[in-house]
Amino acid sequence: MDSTLLKFTLPALIGLAISATPAAAVEQNCRFIQAKAEREACYKRQEEELAAKRKPAPVTGENKTLESMRQMRQDDDAVYRSINNICRGC
Repeated sequence: MDSTLLKFTLPALIGLAISATPAAAVEQNCRFIQAKAEREACYKRQEEELAAKRKPAPVTGENKTLESMRQMRQDDDAVYRSINNICRGC
């Protein structure tokens, strides 16, 4: 029983350790860099990476089509509501 547990646990732990290492290498704490120029370059790099992550995805043809269909649906709903308010045969 223990050998079976070891067979599955050891590879899982090794895989976890390997996958966690690049994440730690990417995260860098700029405030501990002594040289001012290097520290400012580090802050600028982090700012650019953060801006790239926050940047919305470019509008593709599929997104544009979906957006136009949604807008048409809203327009249709507004027209249907206004038609229902018309008195028929008062």
